[in-house]
Amino acid sequence: MFRFKQFTVCDERSAMKIGTDGVLLGAWADVEGDGRILDVGTGTGLIALMLAQRSANAEIVGIDISHEAVDEARDNFARSPWAKRLSASLCDVCSFESADRFDHVVSNPPYFVDSLHSPDKLRTMARHTSSLKFEDLVASAVRLLKPEGRLSVILPTECAMQFRFAAFGRLWLRRQTDVVTKEGDTPRRTLMEFCLSDKPLMPIVTTLTMRHKDSTYTDEYRHLTEDFYISLK
Repeated sequence: MFRFKQFTVCDERSAMKIGTDGVLLGAWADVEGDGRILDVGTGTGLIALMLAQRSANAEIVGIDISHEAVDEARDNFARSPWAKRLSASLCDVCSFESADRFDHVVSNPPYFVDSLHSPDKLRTMARHTSSLKFEDLVASAVRLLKPEGRLSVILPTECAMQFRFAAFGRLWLRRQTDVVTKEGDTPRRTLMEFCLSDKPLMPIVTTLTMRHKDSTYTDEYRHLTEDFYISLK
């Protein structure tokens, strides 16, 4: 059981355990004014819970193709202070239907493209693009978003350009943050926010460094996550 300031998350059944990627996306995504949010590949429901904490009224729907993940997300949602605004469904985003469109789609999507599959079938399903291709996530976001809606994702930096290529002509990059694990290193993760637009945009590109060279956390990372972590040592 992982304890955050306002909620707890159990990850015994979900193939993908609590990790920094989910925390980064949950803290970074701009959800101000959002009324409906879709979390694709919700897993334990961590990102959905973080967004529920950050948004006063948003209805958040988490979907996943794993029975175990959906069951665990539902339990995690039920224990939270925002249970009435959170739901989890067993569904592939490509076949997911909604009567109302979403203000925001968020996802920590599968990204292993050419690597060998894990012997753990559930972990493979959660992390390999054979379960959700970038092009399919983009097409689903275009279909499910309101005209002013946005898509936010986190990916390994080496996959970011591939995702941008998949989004080309359908979604426009609005904001990007390259995440450096330790001061002086090259970025390992990239956060990206896309929007529906018929006009080319000049994206805002920034860098976030998580730790100093002595491994202590930077003030910018502390500030980003201070509403969630009980302590950062």
